[in-house]
Amino acid sequence: MSDDEKEASADAPSVNSTAASLLGFLHDGPCTGWDLAAMAEQVIGPFWSLTRSQIYRELTAMSASGLVCPGPAGRRRSRPYTLTEAGRRAFTRWVAEGPGEATMRLPLLLFVVLGKYVPPGQLASVLRRQREHQVQLLAGYRDLHGSLPAECPDPRLLAVLDYGISVTRTTIRWIDRLPPELVAPTDTTGCPPTSGQPT
Repeated sequence: MSDDEKEASADAPSVNSTAASLLGFLHDGPCTGWDLAAMAEQVIGPFWSLTRSQIYRELTAMSASGLVCPGPAGRRRSRPYTLTEAGRRAFTRWVAEGPGEATMRLPLLLFVVLGKYVPPGQLASVLRRQREHQVQLLAGYRDLHGSLPAECPDPRLLAVLDYGISVTRTTIRWIDRLPPELVAPTDTTGCPPTSGQPT
């Protein structure tokens, strides 16, 4: 980043990561809230939860701050939003500040650490369902990886996809290595848990 860009971005408003993601997508051209929701689900959905209500709330706030410019309403009252120069500066400032420290919010780990207050059979059932979910995620990531051309046009997408594959594999292995007292209790039908297929 040049000194001029740093100076220009210093005067720009600070935005949160959710707003920054929308500003980033709008670099490619005007998008409706619906378009942005679809892009967010496809591109960042696996690692960044973003609901439609959040998107429209951020667009309203960014429009009021002059970071995006709403166009005329079209069909179904959909309205395209265009990135403004102020929005570009705000995004540049967000980039200059870096992603910051990671915020850990993993419901599965919270559930396990509070597991002594959860009936053993229920905890075991949750862990089995979580393993199945991770196996499905891993299969989806592998399918997407296999569908990409040999020379991926966007190495950044490939890098994030590889991260997702690594994390799901690690989570599956972690569940498989949990102490028997966490995963072995019978379920409510009295049947022992079935083991998953190795990854």
